[in-house]
Amino acid sequence: MTSRLRSRAAALLVMLCATTAAGAMPARAVEMEGIRFDDAARVGGKELQLNGAALRARFLTKGYVAALYLQEKARNATVVLGTPGAKRLQLRMLREAEPPAFARAIRQGIRDNHSEAQVQGLAARLVQFERTLGEVGNAHKGDVINLDFAPQTGTVIAINGTPRGRPIPGEDFYQAVLRVFLGDHPVDPDVKRGLLGG
Repeated sequence: MTSRLRSRAAALLVMLCATTAAGAMPARAVEMEGIRFDDAARVGGKELQLNGAALRARFLTKGYVAALYLQEKARNATVVLGTPGAKRLQLRMLREAEPPAFARAIRQGIRDNHSEAQVQGLAARLVQFERTLGEVGNAHKGDVINLDFAPQTGTVIAINGTPRGRPIPGEDFYQAVLRVFLGDHPVDPDVKRGLLGG
């Protein structure tokens, strides 16, 4: 082998090794308020990507950091809400929260973003959602709450990796919960902006 061919072979080997090493690296994480969010998650057998993350604070009190995982990244709320398939909304608690307060916030957010007829159509499932939260008890600082949706199962609430309660059927219910954060009247415009990658 000539010296020129040896040089080319060596360069190719270096490139191959570098590519393999890069491919083997773990998912890059995003950090906010000292909390690290992986760039990827898996729900219902589907690989999801981190779309955005945001801090929820009220009256200078930090409540939680939220992260949204989607199959394909999107910067428009209408696209997110209109795209079927697996999703994850993750809340990392920065303080203690009682179930009634959290449930009231979700219920009010749903009312703010839906007609009365739509709310009535969600009523029974919203009761199931609130009952599951009540059974879980207080959320503590450091807790990880996943609100996962997969078409084959529905909405699943998991606390620190453990599913709680029965799955809640219907993609319309999960979309209703997402509208609390991404709707025309979001719980916090800054949270909406952050979840959409802004």
